[in-house]
Amino acid sequence: MDRNTPVPGSRFIDPAVLAKIGNLEFVARSVVDGVINGSHRSPYFGSSVDFAEHRGYVAGDDIRRVDWRVFARTDKYYIKEFEADSNANFSVLLDVSKSMAFGTKITKLDYAKTLAACLTYLVSKQRDRVGLVTFDEDIVDHVPPSAKHVDVVLHTLDRVQAKRPGRLGPPLRKLAEHFGRRGIVVVISDFYEEPQEILDAVGLIRFRGNDVILFHVLDPAEIDFTFDDASSFEDLESGEQLPVVPDALREQYRAMIRDHIAVLTTKSAEQRVDYNLLNTSRPLDYALFNYISIRDRLSRTR
Repeated sequence: MDRNTPVPGSRFIDPAVLAKIGNLEFVARSVVDGVINGSHRSPYFGSSVDFAEHRGYVAGDDIRRVDWRVFARTDKYYIKEFEADSNANFSVLLDVSKSMAFGTKITKLDYAKTLAACLTYLVSKQRDRVGLVTFDEDIVDHVPPSAKHVDVVLHTLDRVQAKRPGRLGPPLRKLAEHFGRRGIVVVISDFYEEPQEILDAVGLIRFRGNDVILFHVLDPAEIDFTFDDASSFEDLESGEQLPVVPDALREQYRAMIRDHIAVLTTKSAEQRVDYNLLNTSRPLDYALFNYISIRDRLSRTR
């Protein structure tokens, strides 16, 4: 399937329209319910709630998991086994640096925070513990993973703004010690740094036993350089103005972006980090189905 093609059966509207609704909880609930209803059943959706089989009771088992109906019939103790019994820590690390404020129809930040809200809502339905970190050149907000933090995460996402320049290294080095307990860490950013610096930064969290998923968010103009008229372009991180003639630069820029994405893809695979490129003109279903597919695979290999 084309990486940019929405999953069959999806019914999502333009992300720019979603961002204007203004109620992240409503958007997240609507989009996630659409994914669930429009997809083939995934084992992930049933984790923690789907009965799999019985096994004999052994000393130390939680008696709350005893199947008393079976006991009434057999006079023996049996424990209910489920497809997945452990709840995971799930954290979104969201880039809120100034470059994320760029967008032709929707800013990268609005797209990213809507994605973060959808992922949080999806994961909370599995009773996993959800958390959030926003960062630029430093940590801005830190909501530790908890089963009770869904509302806090959504409230924090609601008020994020892109104000300062960004760097992945310093904030992620600070955060690494907070991710000592194995979990899933999703990093959402435009990744405007050298690929090796990006992987070195997330590698600190990966090294501590966490599964890391990268969502690389770019505006279509950043991917294809669709500008036509000569003008001055502003570096959103530094504020520097640079005069550009698009026709003269277009192919060189496209080659540079292709190379950046290719190196990120290769280096991520080498470090067993999942990398996903997202175009802000595309519906969010691709990102959510990709996450579900990754989570299914992780649950089978753990």
